[in-house]
Amino acid sequence: MTKRDIAAFLGVDVQTLRNWKKTRPNLYKIIMQGLAIEEVIKESKQHYEKLAHLAESTQYTSKYASTPKLSPPQDKQE
Repeated sequence: MTKRDIAAFLGVDVQTLRNWKKTRPNLYKIIMQGLAIEEVIKESKQHYEKLAHLAESTQYTSKYASTPKLSPPQDKQE
């Protein structure tokens, strides 16, 4: 997210963000951390949904597909 995007999201001018960074560093830091946390939550949700889908498809496969039995290789005798 660019500074312009952040400013638009907050409903302020880009210059206001720059001013906050200089004059209110704690406010600026909290805003940036909040946006970073929001992004992490969004990504986590996407990963969770993907894992849930994979788990669901794996359960489906294991219910209906047979698993081949593995056995050690046998020596060929001629």
